[in-house]
Amino acid sequence: MAMTNIGVGDAKAIKKYSAFLAVDTANKSYFTRKFSGGPESSMPIHHLDELESDAGEYISYDISMQMQMAPIEGDDVLENKEEALNFYTDGLYINQARGGVNTGGRMTRKRTIHNLRKIARKRQSDWWARAFDELHFMYLSGARGVNTDFVWGTSFTSFAGNSLSSPDSYHIIYANATTKATLDADDKLDLADIDRAVGLLAMTGGGSEGIPAMQPILVDGEEHFVLIINPWQEYDLRVNTGSGQWLDLQKALATSIGKNSPIFKGGAGMHNNVVIHKHKKIIRFSDYGAGSPGTVAAARALLLGSQAAVVAFGSPGTGLRFGWNEETRDNGNQVVITSHSILGMKKVTFNSLDFGVFCIDTAAKDPGA
Repeated sequence: MAMTNIGVGDAKAIKKYSAFLAVDTANKSYFTRKFSGGPESSMPIHHLDELESDAGEYISYDISMQMQMAPIEGDDVLENKEEALNFYTDGLYINQARGGVNTGGRMTRKRTIHNLRKIARKRQSDWWARAFDELHFMYLSGARGVNTDFVWGTSFTSFAGNSLSSPDSYHIIYANATTKATLDADDKLDLADIDRAVGLLAMTGGGSEGIPAMQPILVDGEEHFVLIINPWQEYDLRVNTGSGQWLDLQKALATSIGKNSPIFKGGAGMHNNVVIHKHKKIIRFSDYGAGSPGTVAAARALLLGSQAAVVAFGSPGTGLRFGWNEETRDNGNQVVITSHSILGMKKVTFNSLDFGVFCIDTAAKDPGA
């Protein structure tokens, strides 16, 4: 009886698994599922698609700043007093990233009933989602930190030539402290820190100082921000059971308008129109507090508005964001399956200032230690 066999390197398999990998990775990626949208959306992560069909390695984008001139009164002459439009520009590069698995020799494949092609797809989609989300956390935080479970090494400073950018002084606060060095082990995340951050960002930018104003995320016409915290920071909030604390945060989220939005789903609570989420890959540090270096364990919570970061892809030639390759080695004995993507990521900054992210640094110790 004739049997259809799609062998190693078959074009049908490559196209099929390229599509599967793209869908799987998008579904597994935390930021892609919850906080991403196109350039016209108000989501924290904007996907730019200009390079998916056109040649090139760099995309630039602009912001038009508010006018600053004083009004001309009565019949006073306006001519030659008009103000020029003022733009700030930012941009990012893209580059190729690759990963792969070696499924072993013929006897390895003979000894197992598993479909190694499917397993390779699952493992690589997991790996891509991890690598992708870790880039988001590092770029939004402007730091690599000391997280030990990252696929990116602790010496990471950039991908595709897009360097990490530390938070500017307008877009970071320290819990119950003024600097990294003055933060001590008792300066844990509190609702007062969220209130302080919201108040500061509401009064920062949009005037004549050349500071871009942080824009909210619109959900059913309502303005919100998203705060992503580390589970140890969440623990510090949970153990505070006083009035207006953790239980009230959960009630506020459950009864909120727009609770079916991806911004709200999976949230831990809401306070002051800030939807609180937790994620283990929030960037952590080990050198806060007095001394050089300090010894206080800390974490950087991310308060996100619209267009906090941008992501760009370049199609690897398949019309998809990921490519799939299969080949044999060792005279056909080993089957190697690799995947690749052309991409870039960057925190959005205009006039050397952050645009859509505000950092809250707090002490964050393992509660079980």
